[in-house]
Amino acid sequence: MNNERYTLSTERIAEIANEYIPDMAFKDYFKELAEFMTLIQLTLKMAENEELCKLDMEAAKKLNQRLYKDILPENYENSYGNPDHMFRLTEKEKCDPKLGQYLCFLYSELRGLIPCAFEKRVEIITIYQELFIEIYNIFSYAFMDEKQPDPLQVHDALYWFQRDNLDILMEDRILDQISYKRDFAFNIIKKADLKDQRYLYDFGEYISDNEIEISKFLSLQKKEDIEAMARTFTEGYRVGFVKSGKDLNKKTSVNIRYNLGFELIIREAIKQFEDMGLHTILYRNPSFTVNKNGYNRTGYYGAVPNRQYDYDHREDNALFLDQEFIQRKLDVMKSVYEDNKELAAGFAGPAVMETFGEEPFDPESSDNSLRLSEKQRKLSVDYTDKAGRLTNNYIKREERSFTIIAYPVPEIGKDFEAIFRETIKVNTLDYKKYEKMQQLIIDVLDKAERVHILGRKDAGNETDMTVELFKLGDPLKESIFENCVADVNIPLGEVFTSPLLEGTRGLLHVSQVYLNELLFKDLRIRFEDGMIVDYSCGNFDNEEENRKYIEENILYNHKTLPLGEFAIGTNTYAYRMSRDYDIGRKLPILIGEKTGPHFAVGDTCYSHEEDVRVFNPDGKEIVAKYNSVSEKRKEKPEEAYFYCHTDITIPYHELGLITAINAKGEGTDIIKDGLFVLDGLSELNVPLLS
Repeated sequence: MNNERYTLSTERIAEIANEYIPDMAFKDYFKELAEFMTLIQLTLKMAENEELCKLDMEAAKKLNQRLYKDILPENYENSYGNPDHMFRLTEKEKCDPKLGQYLCFLYSELRGLIPCAFEKRVEIITIYQELFIEIYNIFSYAFMDEKQPDPLQVHDALYWFQRDNLDILMEDRILDQISYKRDFAFNIIKKADLKDQRYLYDFGEYISDNEIEISKFLSLQKKEDIEAMARTFTEGYRVGFVKSGKDLNKKTSVNIRYNLGFELIIREAIKQFEDMGLHTILYRNPSFTVNKNGYNRTGYYGAVPNRQYDYDHREDNALFLDQEFIQRKLDVMKSVYEDNKELAAGFAGPAVMETFGEEPFDPESSDNSLRLSEKQRKLSVDYTDKAGRLTNNYIKREERSFTIIAYPVPEIGKDFEAIFRETIKVNTLDYKKYEKMQQLIIDVLDKAERVHILGRKDAGNETDMTVELFKLGDPLKESIFENCVADVNIPLGEVFTSPLLEGTRGLLHVSQVYLNELLFKDLRIRFEDGMIVDYSCGNFDNEEENRKYIEENILYNHKTLPLGEFAIGTNTYAYRMSRDYDIGRKLPILIGEKTGPHFAVGDTCYSHEEDVRVFNPDGKEIVAKYNSVSEKRKEKPEEAYFYCHTDITIPYHELGLITAINAKGEGTDIIKDGLFVLDGLSELNVPLLS
């Protein structure tokens, strides 16, 4: 990047910050944004001069607050990042409402420069500064011509900026994901004094009390306890490769995803992965719309300044998403992967450390947010499929694995430390004991043709589902369900399968569930032949808005999804923890799915790995790894996968019955009225009854 361009754009923004045109439309918007850009420039200069890391705690916190204050909940009502506020301004200015949406988009995009300043990414800051100046000029020229700004001209400037700079923005993101040489966060974790919480501000993420308090808490733990927590995490990853018959020695890198505050564990995990021959990749959650995946977060991140702000901007790509844009994204993606084949091939998969304990988010819907059209939703689904298949050509699904674990954060309440200790116990239960009990469940299910699941109406659950099971060819050598203990998916315990779609039918109902950081109330999903045919929830007064909420955040814009998984969770210890501390609604899916039966909509657990042979501890091969949709993977791969998988759990107290039904129509109850009734499972009831 020519530094002259940065200098020229910086000088022009300084002029705009002091250039006050009393009657120009949105004059205060541009002035405030110019001042924000000046703060970005100051932060960049401090980073380049190695001054950021030398700020004391108070100064670092003050800078952090200045960078993020405008979108915090207490300031959001009148924030330029709030689409409702921008709509009110368009009414005041007597402008086209679309201008409010476009300026709100620009505001959100420019906020994505905060991490760029910390990482000294001058090229990206420069192109966004030039975009800001271009949009400002449209408004100032319109004012001089005594005209209203043209919404189409603003839209086109934003659209072509996104399209013309895809090679910069996407290449930057992909290389972050596959290159361990991009070591910004890695160096902080390896070099900082992690017992001095000031280091948290060096990442450039928003820092709340949660991150500071969890870091303090971990700094008081014994070194061997930190090592043990990291070992649970890294061993789960290693064992995942062993159990699936994949060669970890072929791989060179692992990506750790986590919430800031856990750096003491992450530093130890990095060391343990190095002992396995793996470099650690650490990339942050994307800050620009072109690289985002709706409301979902991927990578490392700090506190979420305002979840409503994130929700309002979840579909900002509606501004530029069209067929030509998608093709351009795919072309850039292929080019970057092609130029970095070895790095991509060496990627072993993610190791994810989730958190839980935050208050469940119940979003409000804004009519003024950018929203995808029906045509764009179809394009989005098409892009997800093509991008997934393209990525799989370079990072082969059948050669990689993952692990995932979760810990609470202080926001969970006064019992945080006790819940943290209980979570460690949940994550390290005796897998051999559960393996034996789960085998008893599998032995019954392997003789069944279907499973009938009923909710307890007296507990407010109206579930009535029949799940059709795979037909075994050789029961002595084959199994329908996987005996899942603690490896890739921590904590243990569940037995799960990919159901037959044909014959699977009924209503899945949960009174309240927290999925992908979003709260769903009175969620109802109806299936016929294993496919979703209807759905509703009670989050909004408007039924159409409820359906859109499900379409965006469970169906991921598909018209329908199959039932990709049916499982029975056996971790009653985790359930008791959630009951004793009243944190059931705050548990992540990772733990929640082990505390009752769960149903996953989307792809099966064996997506793209149907031909990889997998065996249970008893030596039987698991053969139920596909359904009539994923069977299309060889002839029509574009119709075989959906690139999503969302688990929905019925908690034990809402569960009336799980019955395995054989070919003669005879039923064997596994769970009745929330308790395990199968012989040999009484130990699982101890936490439920105590």
